[in-house]
Amino acid sequence: MEMSRIDEPRIAVDGHDTVVALWAERCKTYGERTAHREKELGIWQAYSWRTYYESARAVGLALQHLGVPKGEPVLILAEDRREWLYIDLGAASVGAIPAGVYTTDSPSQLAYLAADSGARVLFVEDDEQLDKFLDARAEMPGIERVIVLDRDGLATFDDSQVMFWDDFIAIGEEIAAVEAERFEQALRSVQPEDPRMLIYTSGTTGPPKGAIITHRNIMYQLSAGRDVLDFTEEDELLCFLPLCHVLERLVSVENQIAAGCTVNFAESPETVFDNLREVSPQTFAGVPRIYEKMYSSLMILRAEAGVVGRAAFDWALSVGDRVAKARDDGKSPGAGLALQHWVADHFVLSNLRRMIGFDNARRVTSGAAPISPELIRWFAALGVPLAEGYGMTETAGVATLNDCHANRIGTVGPALPGAEMRIAADGELQLRGPLVFGGYWKKPEKTAETMTEDGWLRTGDVGRIDNQGCLTITGRLKDIIITAGGKNITPAEIESRLKFSPYISDAVVIGDRRKYLTCLVMIDQENVEKYARDRQVPFQDFASLTRAPEVVELIGRVVEEVNRDFAQVEKIKDFRLIDILLTAEDEELTPTMKLKRGFVEKRHKALIDSMYD
Repeated sequence: MEMSRIDEPRIAVDGHDTVVALWAERCKTYGERTAHREKELGIWQAYSWRTYYESARAVGLALQHLGVPKGEPVLILAEDRREWLYIDLGAASVGAIPAGVYTTDSPSQLAYLAADSGARVLFVEDDEQLDKFLDARAEMPGIERVIVLDRDGLATFDDSQVMFWDDFIAIGEEIAAVEAERFEQALRSVQPEDPRMLIYTSGTTGPPKGAIITHRNIMYQLSAGRDVLDFTEEDELLCFLPLCHVLERLVSVENQIAAGCTVNFAESPETVFDNLREVSPQTFAGVPRIYEKMYSSLMILRAEAGVVGRAAFDWALSVGDRVAKARDDGKSPGAGLALQHWVADHFVLSNLRRMIGFDNARRVTSGAAPISPELIRWFAALGVPLAEGYGMTETAGVATLNDCHANRIGTVGPALPGAEMRIAADGELQLRGPLVFGGYWKKPEKTAETMTEDGWLRTGDVGRIDNQGCLTITGRLKDIIITAGGKNITPAEIESRLKFSPYISDAVVIGDRRKYLTCLVMIDQENVEKYARDRQVPFQDFASLTRAPEVVELIGRVVEEVNRDFAQVEKIKDFRLIDILLTAEDEELTPTMKLKRGFVEKRHKALIDSMYD
């Protein structure tokens, strides 16, 4: 590939230097122990490590039978489920390169990924995803075979290019019965510098690019993160972010393999909070929006409680906050405070943690976007050890991470052991080490653009490093606002403070080359609707809700409160509410539910201009 690392030092976990070798050993060791759980007809069903291995082996051998050679991508278009992982490890074990496709992608986006990757085999979940292939089949002539995981709704469907999962798996099982060593031989031929996966970037600044994550990248992540992440065999995990995303892949696939813990698949994005309460994981990794929703739900619960209930809630959180601050200062709470905390935790805080599924949480991490420091402190008061980390696709997932026991709130922590970071003259964060990806798939010129001559990765993020080696990300280099008066402003901190409100789900600060700052706000539908109903504010739909004077006044108070903590030039002078309810299918949102600044500014130009007329 573009960036060979053949001469670099070997990185191994428990004697293995590729993910597939480690995975095969774990499957052999754990055998009938539970590797995965997922719901069928509302009941959790368990699947063993033996099934994991045998199913992935069948996938790998069947792919070889279809003519997929080592080094060729294989596309997976499906929601999180155990078959996703069988395809992932099966393909990787025979040297193919698994590449996920978001289920929210359109037929034309699928066609682009098919053409760019050069894949000839496509896995799709069901009839809905199959329709995307059929709609754009003419645009992806390179796809030779499509395998459908679910037959529902396709009982009479017949197409020469399409086959079903059971038939596909049967091919691999027949080969395994005859050639017992074929799969193991292919697995042993996989080398550390070979691609482990292809992760397509979101394409916010152009067409998506396929980032090559090598086995060596992942083995470094597993080795460097072992002490900080402290997964154990007994841990229960909840897989809910798309497996196309490098963060979920690292947690629910790679780290699960390394630690031998159990992965539970959320039923759907809509049931995540219900499933979280059912699973009650010991370790959990999410994006800020998840934690913002949890905070909002508990604050709404507080608002609905009576006078006594609100007083108990506030008192318990204040006690929890004092204990958390004492521990941050390296002190033990005094006897009186410790007793108060026992009462607060026993009667209030433990129940609140149970309501959000964190009653067993030993470590909770946030990544993929900035999170408000106030939100981290609030969770600490609740008794939830929430720590922020930083990473990107091009760093194979994680680059820096706070330790829950030494949490430098306001920073994203120090670099992982063995990784280097520096701040360039223009303020850009740059990284170097075994975490740096293997380049962009078939785009050497783009790879060269993102790397310096001496091997540093240009992250595009602006930050600073304190005297304890902890990193603070202040924004994106391309997002820096230069006002008409020449003041440089990074909007991320202002936006993060706004999102701390339970009534705001996202915000985009505007002001580049303009006299003052303004803001576009996406309200939290559930919480704002409840606010309106409780006050008998009339509205017919989401658009009319955003236009209700009482709602505009509500958000105005939030903006006014946030403004108090910023300098005059950083204050928001005006705002507008986005009147369209956005979902993951909208181009304005990333798969992790972040607003894409460029799309928002373009689509809502008239709304923005109205704040400067």
